[in-house]
Amino acid sequence: MSQESKTFYRKTLALVIPMALQNLINVGISSIDVIMLGKVGEKVLSGASLGAQVQFIMGLLLFGVTSGAAVLMAQYWGKRDMHSIETVFSIAVKIALAAGVLFTIAALAVPQVLMSFFTNDDEVMANGVMYLRVVSFSYIPNALTMIYLNSIRSMEKVGIGLVTYLFSLVTNIIVNALLIFGYFGFPKLGVVGAAAGTVAARIVEFIIVLIYDKKFNDVFTFHLKYLKIKNKGLESDFLKISAPVIANELMWGLGLSTMTAIIGHLGSAATAANSVAQVCRNLATVIAFGVANAAAVMIGKAIGEGSKELAKIYGGRFIKLSIGTGIFGSLVILCARPVILSVLVLSDDARELLSIMILIMSYYVIAQAYNTTLIVGIFRGGGDTRFGFFLDVAFMWGVSIIIGYVAAFMLGLPAVAVAFILYCDEVLKIPVSTWRYKTYKWLNDVTRT
Repeated sequence: MSQESKTFYRKTLALVIPMALQNLINVGISSIDVIMLGKVGEKVLSGASLGAQVQFIMGLLLFGVTSGAAVLMAQYWGKRDMHSIETVFSIAVKIALAAGVLFTIAALAVPQVLMSFFTNDDEVMANGVMYLRVVSFSYIPNALTMIYLNSIRSMEKVGIGLVTYLFSLVTNIIVNALLIFGYFGFPKLGVVGAAAGTVAARIVEFIIVLIYDKKFNDVFTFHLKYLKIKNKGLESDFLKISAPVIANELMWGLGLSTMTAIIGHLGSAATAANSVAQVCRNLATVIAFGVANAAAVMIGKAIGEGSKELAKIYGGRFIKLSIGTGIFGSLVILCARPVILSVLVLSDDARELLSIMILIMSYYVIAQAYNTTLIVGIFRGGGDTRFGFFLDVAFMWGVSIIIGYVAAFMLGLPAVAVAFILYCDEVLKIPVSTWRYKTYKWLNDVTRT
């Protein structure tokens, strides 16, 4: 192995390990509610899981904003142009704050309307409404924390994200245990306790980020004056790069939410099984998403430094890593399957559905790891933010969702068959995403200096 290869893998590990652990903790935070509420009952679990879809959609909008910002910031980081980085960051913060306020108002004002998109079960809806009215207070601090941590990640600052979400996870577990089950004399609040745990965790995250930014960040420190920065050129670049990413993430996220809604209308057993299966999928892809994020940073930086040939080499290596991490994630799901089925309190119908849906996820995660590394990592790192939008519209919406809807509501096929159809999109994307990679049209310098 050449010295250059050793340097690549050393830098990749330095990025992937903390980001993968951060992703794992993030999944843990979202999974805690599912695991603990699974001990309370199926209806409560389903209500909280569907209520969390609102935050999920907001998170995807913000991920789109930060992904678009990261394309520019990583390439400007390669040039060490800090003024341009400050400008891009200020744009992202303003969008995040607006999104947080909007989603908070919606969840407080019309929670019943929001829940009606995901379920027609009155008891599930009632639990979801109670969850939304409390958890909505986490949206604004969560939005600002997410923008900050994802932005400084493009400057190779990844350790603080791991520390922040670790404290958040511990907070969530403690508050959940106290308020869901009423330990140590605390009130037994059930689904409301789970929402309160999420709010507490998000506030802890925000406080840690504030302290880190003011005391320990030696590369980039946020100042309120950044919000007054005006640069029409960079604003235009941000819109050009970010708009397709935001649209892509929203279409993908709305697609997943639509899949959840389709399954949610097949009954509480199908909803509960799908909720657990999604947690399994998220856990199995934490390393793959770390690889994808590392690819975006390293390829973007290489292009910013003027090394496009090196970016090509990096792309090939990241593809191999994505296949390996996808297979690993699949094996994790299969090994965890018997444990999951024995631990959760589910009806016989829900348990049977979950058993098969976990098998579906075991091959789904391999395809998702591959496509995510290409679309979110390699293509976006190279400034190609439009192609992923095309893929998701064509395959997720044009194939999986339409056929899944017909199968569920027109043909009346069983939930297992509907799930199989809904989760075929990632496999279908593989030939097209591979073709795009081989054209090298994703390799672009999008900076102005």
